[in-house]
Amino acid sequence: MAGMLDAMASSEVLLHPVRMRIVRAFLGDRALTTTQLAAELDDVPAGSLYRHVALLADAGVLRVAAERRIRGSVERTYTLAHAAASLGAAELAAMTPEQHSQAFLAFVAGLIADFDRYLAAGTPDIVRDGVGYSMNAVWLTDTEFLEFTRDLATVFQSRLANAPGEGRRRRVVANVILPAPDKP
Repeated sequence: MAGMLDAMASSEVLLHPVRMRIVRAFLGDRALTTTQLAAELDDVPAGSLYRHVALLADAGVLRVAAERRIRGSVERTYTLAHAAASLGAAELAAMTPEQHSQAFLAFVAGLIADFDRYLAAGTPDIVRDGVGYSMNAVWLTDTEFLEFTRDLATVFQSRLANAPGEGRRRRVVANVILPAPDKP
């Protein structure tokens, strides 16, 4: 399998819809066994899930954090290798418009599926749970835009270090930044 991974671009590894869901499950510095992951992604067949986890581990996206013997087999606990779980600027630049369209579609489809699961999990309380979705437009020069993205990164970075704890709930924050089309 390692030979296959050498030939496979990390974009091909990461941009598969099921593998994107697996990566999202680990966000927030979570450590999960495949059994725990299977419980969260209960609509993914077990054999398929194990193959995707193995591929992500072989690609260095998931790391084995612990192993323990259970009835003659080894249960592995995985964590996310953040650097390997994102595409670099060179990979993004090399992608075709069709590949970007497929990647964005998988991203949005994952968000829709997560939202549907949230709604189906009981009686949702959008206000209590802090759920939000909105769209805004801002007018920024290129310099102002760089400052804006740096400000966002600073806000996120200071909170990414938060560990799970009493009163803390894991929240997934997704953002999309799109430029408006140039005027004709």
